[in-house]
Amino acid sequence: MDEQADIQSTERHAGEARSGAPLRLQAPDGMWLGGFIWSHGVAERPVVVISAATSVRCRYYARFADYLYGHGFNVITYDYRGIGESRPKSLRGFDADWVDWGELDLEGALCHARAEFPGQPIQVVAHSIGGFAIGLAPSNHRIGRILTVGSQFAHWRDYAARHRLRMFAKWHIVMPMLTGLFGYFPAKRLGWMEDTPAGVVRDWSRMRARFEQTVRQDRIIDDQRQAEKLRQRFAGVTAPILAIGLDDDPHGTPAAIDRLLAYFTASHRRHWRLHPDDIGVETIGHFAFFHDRFKDSLWPIALSWLQTGEIPAGAPGRLLAETRPSEKDDTERTDR
Repeated sequence: MDEQADIQSTERHAGEARSGAPLRLQAPDGMWLGGFIWSHGVAERPVVVISAATSVRCRYYARFADYLYGHGFNVITYDYRGIGESRPKSLRGFDADWVDWGELDLEGALCHARAEFPGQPIQVVAHSIGGFAIGLAPSNHRIGRILTVGSQFAHWRDYAARHRLRMFAKWHIVMPMLTGLFGYFPAKRLGWMEDTPAGVVRDWSRMRARFEQTVRQDRIIDDQRQAEKLRQRFAGVTAPILAIGLDDDPHGTPAAIDRLLAYFTASHRRHWRLHPDDIGVETIGHFAFFHDRFKDSLWPIALSWLQTGEIPAGAPGRLLAETRPSEKDDTERTDR
C-alpha cells in the first residue's frame, strides 16, 4: 500500500472511532483551529496531544487516538492553520509557515490541554514535522513525555539516497513552482496530500542543514534574529524523547532524525529504528505507523513509552542511539 493510499484508507473510517468529538481551540494570535477531542471527564487521566505531519489532516490519527483513549488517556488532535478542519475559504494569499504551526498552533493545542485538563500530565505524539513544531512552541517545557515518528525538517541531503533525486524534484522544484502559479500548493489535485499554504512550501523547499539559517530570516526581535531565538527555544524541552525511525522511510532517515534530535539539548533522547522485517511486513514507510493494521505490533511501543517512559521488553526494532542532556551534541554542523 502506498503512502497516499494509507492516508485515504485511514481517513475513510476515522469516523468510526468511539468518542472523538469536534473541537475548536484558539491559537495565541486569536486564530481558531479545528480538531477532535477524546475525553472521559476523569480528572486524573493524562492527556496526549497529537501533532500531525505536514499537510496531513488530523483525521488520519483518529484510530490511534482512539487506541490511546481506550488505554487511559484523554487525547487532542488538531489541524494546523490552512489544513483540514482549520482551512480558510481560500488558501491563496494565506501565508502560514512552519513556525506558525509550532509557535502558534501546537502552542494553542498545549494551552487548550492545560485548560481542559488542569494539573494533568501532557504528553505529545508528533509525526514528521510535528516533532519540529515541538521545539517552536513557547510552552514546550510543560510537556512530560514525547514520542516522535519519522520527525525531521526536510533537509534534502538527508533524504534516502536512492530516492533523493526524485524527492528533490518533487518537493524542491515542482512544489514551489506550482505554489508560485497558484498562490498555494494544490496538492490534492495531484493526489499527494492536503493543499498547503505558501509559507510552508517556502520553508520546506528552501530548508538548509540548519533550520535557523532558513526560516524567518527577515525578522528581528529585540535586536536578534527571530530564527536564532527559535533555535534557543528548543533547549526549553526537558521531556524525554523516544524518536522512532522506519528503515524504509525515505524522509525519516537516521541522519534526518538525528539532525532534529540534536536541537533538543536538555532532553534524554532515544533513537529507535524499526525495519519492516522486524514485524514480518514488506513496508511501513513514512505514514503507516499510524494505520490500525499495526495496532498489535507497533502501537504498544508508543503506549508503553507514554505510560511509563520505557520501551517495552521484546519490542521490535533496535536502539540506534541514546543521548543524555549532559552529553555533548553536534549542534553546530555546517550546511553540508
